Amino acid sequence: MSAGGAEGAASSAETAASNSPLLIERHTDRVIIRLNRPEVRNAIDQNMADALHEVCAELEADPKVAILTGSNGVFAAGADIGQLRNRGREEALAGINSKVFTRIQELPMPTIALVEGFALGGGAELAFACDFRIGTPTTKIGNPEAGLGILAAAGAAWRLRELVGEPRAKEILLAGRTLQADEAKSIGLLNDVVDPEDLELAGEALADRIASFAPLAVRLSKSAFHAPREAHPLIDNVAQAVLFETEEKYARMDAFLAKREAKKRKKAGAVATEAIDEQPVPGTEQPVPGTEQKGDTE
Repeated sequence: MSAGGAEGAASSAETAASNSPLLIERHTDRVIIRLNRPEVRNAIDQNMADALHEVCAELEADPKVAILTGSNGVFAAGADIGQLRNRGREEALAGINSKVFTRIQELPMPTIALVEGFALGGGAELAFACDFRIGTPTTKIGNPEAGLGILAAAGAAWRLRELVGEPRAKEILLAGRTLQADEAKSIGLLNDVVDPEDLELAGEALADRIASFAPLAVRLSKSAFHAPREAHPLIDNVAQAVLFETEEKYARMDAFLAKREAKKRKKAGAVATEAIDEQPVPGTEQPVPGTEQKGDTE
């Protein structure tokens, strides 16, 4: 655990029973959510969707940064095919996965997906719903749903175009292309690629950075970012009006100005000291040429 997560440590680092679809660690400024169906490569089933809804309700009531990660070197290899095989029209219209992924995207504070190994189908769509994605060299991300006679209906059909543009999105969705880590990073689908042993540290470091900012400013920035184009600039002005009146805005700006003033004083002091150091020691001055006094014998 990084300093930022551990300092506040945590009201509780709660771990669910080993048979729970999610293992959850709760800290003062973040929640770590670990997908926990390693026997099926963290395939997303109804129980996991229900558990994700529960943790979303918690994060809506008490906004914190959320880190989503997999287990045993896999993020999520997809939705549970056994369940998908038996779902019909009514289950499709219910939007079982799409609803929870939309809820994750709309969480008040940023979400970070740590994408190691496979992130396919529903697993990829879960990662797409997060604000940041960090992978490892083993990351493989894509949407092969058409090969199973279905489509990527939990967000990829529209989120992916927003993330990587239409040509790449069509390669992934219509031609079933799976991206390796380096290519996914090169097109912006992954924010970074790190060694597997550094993956959680990278997620914690990003969470630390986010946590160092004013929480309400981060929340309103995320809300404004995801607002439809026609809501701007009104939403920006209203959000700014709220932030301009907060005590935290005054405290942070006062601290910034005080720090800048201290730097100016320090720099001015250094210049003055340098100027003094350049003054000749009395008695060692060199005479100006042509003003030397001649001796009596000359």
